[in-house]
Amino acid sequence: MPHFSPVTPDIIQHLIAILGAEAVSTARAEIELHAQDQSHHPAHDAEVVIFPTTAEQIAAVLKLANERCIPVTPWGVGTGLEGNSIPLYGGILLSLERMTRIIEVHADDFQVTVEPGIGHKDLNAALARYGLFFPPDPGANATVGGMLANNAAGIRTVKYGASKDNVLRMQVALADGRLIRVGSRSVKQSSGYDLLHLFVGSEGTLGVITEATLKLVPIAAHMSAIVASFADVEAAVQTVVAVRGSGLDPAALELVDAAHCRMLRETEGVDLPDHPTLFMEFHVALPEALESVIESVKAICEEMGALRIHTATDAAERKRLWHARHASYEIMVRSHPDQKFFINDVAVPISQYPNLISTIERVKAEMGITAYMIGHAGDGNIHVEFPYRSPDDFAKAMEANGRIVQRAIELGGTATGEHGVGIGKAKYLPMEHGEGLDVMRAIKHTLDPNGILNPGKIFLES
Repeated sequence: MPHFSPVTPDIIQHLIAILGAEAVSTARAEIELHAQDQSHHPAHDAEVVIFPTTAEQIAAVLKLANERCIPVTPWGVGTGLEGNSIPLYGGILLSLERMTRIIEVHADDFQVTVEPGIGHKDLNAALARYGLFFPPDPGANATVGGMLANNAAGIRTVKYGASKDNVLRMQVALADGRLIRVGSRSVKQSSGYDLLHLFVGSEGTLGVITEATLKLVPIAAHMSAIVASFADVEAAVQTVVAVRGSGLDPAALELVDAAHCRMLRETEGVDLPDHPTLFMEFHVALPEALESVIESVKAICEEMGALRIHTATDAAERKRLWHARHASYEIMVRSHPDQKFFINDVAVPISQYPNLISTIERVKAEMGITAYMIGHAGDGNIHVEFPYRSPDDFAKAMEANGRIVQRAIELGGTATGEHGVGIGKAKYLPMEHGEGLDVMRAIKHTLDPNGILNPGKIFLES
């Protein structure tokens, strides 16, 4: 277990000198508010919560923490699902909640430079006046810094990519207090090591993102949602592969199981049958192109045995449909007030998606457990939601999760498609990365030799 120094009154005074008294809190309410994210992992208290407003302040705090060997855990808004921002070893909780500025919109270059604490939904609301948007959409109003640190993805990944595919340049504060810039505003970059993507997905273990320049895309002139329901999960999954192989380029392609459809109908009033259903969306420039896409998708779904196909080109109807999809987890939690949920997150190559879903169905049957499925099927990602009441229920869910993760890796996939490693997925990294994990440890030690940055995440403690 790492040995860290406590946050003493002397350290508090140093933090106040750097940040100002109004940005340093040891109040019980602040400590508890920042002790746990939205995952099932237990809460841990920091010793102090700080609210920097500049990159220079963050750098100064890290320099102090590094010299005194005090752990620092970055915090966006706490929407993580793998304990990524839980301060396992106490120390300093570094909240980026006050760094929400849009520094500059480079509209002619389809780019924007922002501070890390701005929520992606808030950013897109501001960008709408330019006819542009930042595509990654993890559902919750996650901060840009958190999305980049975790390489968040979401429903539009199938067309636009994950966070790593939509960032060009970042400023990062290192453990020793240096501020560095990585990447470039040039779309084409071939200069030295790709340090930009080294920090993306590092979950705050290598540095703290203090600024980012993001790629933007024009808001599509014409959009349509297509909802197709099937008799069973197998037919729905085979349709996913068929649509992806058709060259139609969906902007979103989601699998929603029958249980979720029922809950969405009963709570959100969305017209869905009690059958596995695909939510699809397509973005095109010309209306005639949209008509052609709709007809082609309908033909594929009919050939695959769809029970029902519905199209929605009206913006209000599409917004209602996707709001229901994004709210599905919260709806499930509210619908089971006496239960807690663990959410699995794996991804595989699209050709192996049917094999992955078959494994999940087999594990459920063999273990006699209840589990629900919903996921970004278009990019091979699935979330399996396990309800539990007792420690025994939780242990069975963990066993089922382990079997699913192992199968995903065997199929050429990954233990985590978008939730990150955090706490719970660290034990699967040796299976997935082998000796590559030793290289990751070496990089971590080079950039953070005292191990102060978000300790306890990604790597199992030796």
